[in-house]
Amino acid sequence: MLAIGGRAPEFTLPDQDGQSRSLSTLLRAGPLILYFYPADFTPGCTREACTIRDLHDDIAQAGLNVAGVSPQSPKSHRKFREKYQLPYTLLSDADKFVIRMYDVQGPLGFGVRRGTYLIDQARYIRSAILADFRISRHEDFIRKAVALSAVSSAARKPA
Repeated sequence: MLAIGGRAPEFTLPDQDGQSRSLSTLLRAGPLILYFYPADFTPGCTREACTIRDLHDDIAQAGLNVAGVSPQSPKSHRKFREKYQLPYTLLSDADKFVIRMYDVQGPLGFGVRRGTYLIDQARYIRSAILADFRISRHEDFIRKAVALSAVSSAARKPA
């Protein structure tokens, strides 16, 4: 995984609709939870995606955004997103360029490890977790990111 405190590498990937999305564009709306997952429609990835979906209102209220990255096509992502009513962006990294850039490729370059980053609007990595099959650790990570963001945004509001 990339180091906490380091800059998140810029990238541009197609989303579920085939539209190009860059990291900078995703960050315009606020800090980003960027998660990497092996494949659409697998049991573990579906569970993770639906857990994030179920937390989405809290995530949005804390001023955070979400994007998922995996090697499947935009068409696969669109079907996955529609079937499970996922309210966030899914990005297609068919050649695994960004997956390698973010150091979440599987052993010997095969597959994708389940990794999640919290990236602030200046592109700094504020937190990260690599938990592979321990999906509940990703949920805990996201809940903590939401709590921290809610506290820091409350502190920025004038009294």
